[in-house]
Amino acid sequence: MIDFSLPGFDLSAFVRATLDEDLGLGLPGGGKDVTAESVIPATARFSGTMDSRDAIVAAGLPIAAAFFRALDPEMDIEMLVEEGAQVSAGTRLMRLSGNARAMLTAERSALNTVQHLSGIATMTRHYVDAMGNSGCVLLDTRKTIPGLRHLEKYATRTGGAKNHRMGLWDAAMIKDNHVLVAGDVGEAVRRARAAGVAEVICEVDRIDQIEPALAAGASHLLLDNMDVPTLREAVALVAGRVPTEASGGIDLDTIGPKAATGVTYVSVGRLTQSAPAADIGLDFTPL
Repeated sequence: MIDFSLPGFDLSAFVRATLDEDLGLGLPGGGKDVTAESVIPATARFSGTMDSRDAIVAAGLPIAAAFFRALDPEMDIEMLVEEGAQVSAGTRLMRLSGNARAMLTAERSALNTVQHLSGIATMTRHYVDAMGNSGCVLLDTRKTIPGLRHLEKYATRTGGAKNHRMGLWDAAMIKDNHVLVAGDVGEAVRRARAAGVAEVICEVDRIDQIEPALAAGASHLLLDNMDVPTLREAVALVAGRVPTEASGGIDLDTIGPKAATGVTYVSVGRLTQSAPAADIGLDFTPL
């Protein structure tokens, strides 16, 4: 039994769909690992160790275990580090032993998941560290790979960020295209409030949009693509009436100064959009 759950995420369905994709289930000649089945005896057993070749924040290890257990329910799996642990290069993450074919068939799906999620968690931690002691909170965005949002946002949390909206349903976010249709920032916010939306995030890219957005009932201001002096001016004008969020083109070089302006949050799309996969390997030994 794998102890891992996320609201809205079906681990068993994800594991099954991922393995089925790799095995080519439903395709002509598919539904099997032709290499493992032709080369490895059905009764052969392996032991294996997953290790990190980089310094990382570990994320996704329970999901990797679920891949192996899906093909060998009796596989012996020992977690050697906790989720969210910051580990140095060369650290062993997981030890396992069981059916050799099952290990080889599940290997790539397990590694892909841990490499991707650990990469996101690691980049997130770099951004959190770059914010220093500003008291500002790092947010992720909806810039996620379709179908992987719950996992990728789990990885940013593991790295030290807080999730922004999970989707289109849990808050209104009024951006320039909404304003274009509504006519102005204040009218767009008023329409969202009139529709009964409790959480209304409004993007502003000019100082003169702040008061109309607040007067109409915005509960959160996204200060888009503002430089540091403008952010300071915006924060002073808002004066704590609602949370403020710096957003737009923020990288490791700019996040520190922007976080220090007094904004409540800084959001960074590249956490899920551009994080490189962590270098993690899995080595097997016949038993």
